Amino acid sequence: MIEQPDHIKSIPAYKPGRSTVEGWDGPVFKLSSNENPYPPLPSVVDAVTRAAGHMQRYPNMAAPEFRAALARRLDVPEEDIALGGGSVESAAQIVRAFAGHDDEVIFAWRSFEAYPLLVKTAGATAVEVPLTATEHHDLPAMLAAITPRTRVIFMCTPNNPTGTVVDHEELREFMRQVPSHILVVVDEAYTHFVNDSTAVRGLEVYREFENVVVLHTFSKAYGLAGLRLGYTIARADVRQGLAKTAMPFAVTDVAAAAGVASLAAEDELQKRVDLLISERDRVEAELALSGWNVPPSQANFFWLAVGAQTDAVQEHLLRHGIIARPFTGEGIRVSIGEPEANDAVLSALRSFHGSDSAALS
Repeated sequence: MIEQPDHIKSIPAYKPGRSTVEGWDGPVFKLSSNENPYPPLPSVVDAVTRAAGHMQRYPNMAAPEFRAALARRLDVPEEDIALGGGSVESAAQIVRAFAGHDDEVIFAWRSFEAYPLLVKTAGATAVEVPLTATEHHDLPAMLAAITPRTRVIFMCTPNNPTGTVVDHEELREFMRQVPSHILVVVDEAYTHFVNDSTAVRGLEVYREFENVVVLHTFSKAYGLAGLRLGYTIARADVRQGLAKTAMPFAVTDVAAAAGVASLAAEDELQKRVDLLISERDRVEAELALSGWNVPPSQANFFWLAVGAQTDAVQEHLLRHGIIARPFTGEGIRVSIGEPEANDAVLSALRSFHGSDSAALS
């Protein structure tokens, strides 16, 4: 028998969301993966089709046209952009490059499911700092968790799965107290859905503090989840480490072409983002009126903080053809979909009759 190393044995496998509902013959709404519900723009499909014509060749790892377009869009030097197959692969590069055996990586919890997996796979120690009672990052507690072994701190904002954001000025104060040798990762996978003026502005913090890097993805707002396209914005010393741990050819020419076309179509894509934000605000307002405990979200999903009733509410949603993302004993993350999907969620939750305790605020 081939034995796994001890640090791998203890890692649970990542569980993808389900896509079917047994025993339900009505419409099924998959709202478990925070996907953009709208199809790719025709201009993006055209770019992908052209790039697919030479898929027999390995991709250009530098993706010069894509990196140049990103640099112009973000007003950062091209050399500060490191590409990855989605922001999760970019996060994996960071952990592999800067944390190893006996090192510690701090992040809030609950937060992005991949963080503990990435940290433990690298042989490092995951340090989980509980969220506050309002489902926000507890920055004083995260500062207190720093030890001589700390190498990386992840800051997921908006936080997945709670949708809450870190305050910009509070993060700046946090950074003034973090030792300069510790890398702070501002993971902004959902930044396009933020309309709170007090929320972290990752690029500004990156420009102010040399030990800050920023993660972005094309999976959510741009609707390219199936192509795996993300990037890190980092200074030279960090970027050199990422170059050593990046998966070769993780970003394909097809994905890079879709990225270029998406950047060129941002005005059109913004209309879809605005619609999703409007739907998010509508759903949250209706749920609040019904008494559900939903923290204000700045992402394309919302968090049902239902605690002990999580499994019961999840089963109720499934019986109405709604696939969400449950975390037993804590809550349920529900993606914002097209209006009819959101109407189905509201209807299902209005009909839930076990909500006289933990489900309601």
